[in-house]
Amino acid sequence: MLTKEILKQVRQIEIKTRGVVNEVFSGEYHSVFKGRGMEFSEVREYQIGDDIRTIDWNVSARFGHPYVKIFEEERELTLMLLVDLSGSLVFGSVEKTKQQIAAELTAILAFSAMKNNDKVGLILFTDQIEKFVPPRKGKSHVLRIIREVLSFEPRGNKTNIKVALEYFNHSVKKKSIAFLISDFIDDGYDKILRIIGKKHDLVNILLEDPRETDIPKVGLIKLKDAETGKTRFVDSNNKIVQAYFRQRVIERENYRNNLFLKSRVDTINISTASSYIKPLINFFKNRERR
Repeated sequence: MLTKEILKQVRQIEIKTRGVVNEVFSGEYHSVFKGRGMEFSEVREYQIGDDIRTIDWNVSARFGHPYVKIFEEERELTLMLLVDLSGSLVFGSVEKTKQQIAAELTAILAFSAMKNNDKVGLILFTDQIEKFVPPRKGKSHVLRIIREVLSFEPRGNKTNIKVALEYFNHSVKKKSIAFLISDFIDDGYDKILRIIGKKHDLVNILLEDPRETDIPKVGLIKLKDAETGKTRFVDSNNKIVQAYFRQRVIERENYRNNLFLKSRVDTINISTASSYIKPLINFFKNRERR
């Protein structure tokens, strides 16, 4: 059973994110993620300015004056949300953890899809597939997805993005919009990322916390790896420690950036230390220009 606290959090996220969707992202999602094509809707009498290529000659001949075909966008799409629930997502040094931010981003994307009558599905993963929620429509379904991201207790603690992408590739055959929400503290998913990027409209959402890229100089501190449980004491004032930490951060960033660039997959960088609204708006604006 869900606790009252979880239900309260879901309600707060619903109120906050639905307002954001209505005020900020009302048309962006629809304009960026197009339908699969155009389908015939109806015919009407020709009006000055209509494209003569849309004239329905059979109907026009029957009634003795020109009629044109009206087409509508074949809108229905499927949005898949692949959300990392590994141990490192529980970390957050500012107001919210990366997992809480992931839940809010999930809500914004899911409500945007719902508003456009699209289906929404969910894959929760760690170093294994934790849960698969098949794509469906409706508000109750979207609220369920938010609850799952907020309250699901995973069996695994580590990260395996390759497993998640392979599962997605096998379980969702039709071309879909897919958002991969993770801190991407992993490797070995190069090949499958390129495959998914060609088959689906894949967007990476990179979640970061400032303390993961910068250790404050506060003397002796105890560090714990959230995914392995290992702990160690380090002297944060030590120049060698600072240099080693910074080098590891640079190597991870370079690997990630080069991989995303080669795979031609769009990436949205989100920090727990600042609002995610501006990065999302920039993403939609850039995609719309293209």
